[in-house]
Amino acid sequence: GGGARMAAGAGAAAGGRSFSFKVVLLGEGCVGKTSLVLRYCENKFNDKHITTLQASFLTKKLNIGGKRVNLAIWDTAGQERFHALGPIYYRDSNGAILVYDITDEDSFQKVKNWVKELRKMLGNEICLCIVG
Repeated sequence: GGGARMAAGAGAAAGGRSFSFKVVLLGEGCVGKTSLVLRYCENKFNDKHITTLQASFLTKKLNIGGKRVNLAIWDTAGQERFHALGPIYYRDSNGAILVYDITDEDSFQKVKNWVKELRKMLGNEICLCIVG
């Protein structure tokens, strides 16, 4: 699967036991990108919507099969006016999580645009995950 391909392309630290990956969350505004990353990285949930105005990143350290894996997860602003900034955030990404709102078909349709853009800019090697 994509995980093995991602690991092979990432730079291993001395001893080959530590890997670092950059993952970016992309999607329309108000689909839950920040909620997902906060729950995953810090086990927090805020039921009040806070608009993300600039990208930020959180880190998550994992141990997978005895190897240390460090994730830098970038949370981006979903509003259309920030779309042009996308390439700044997804450049050099190993993976992207494309988020949509299950109650908003338009947000799902726009995921297709992100897939096309990421494939065009980063090729087929980037690992993509769609989350609703």
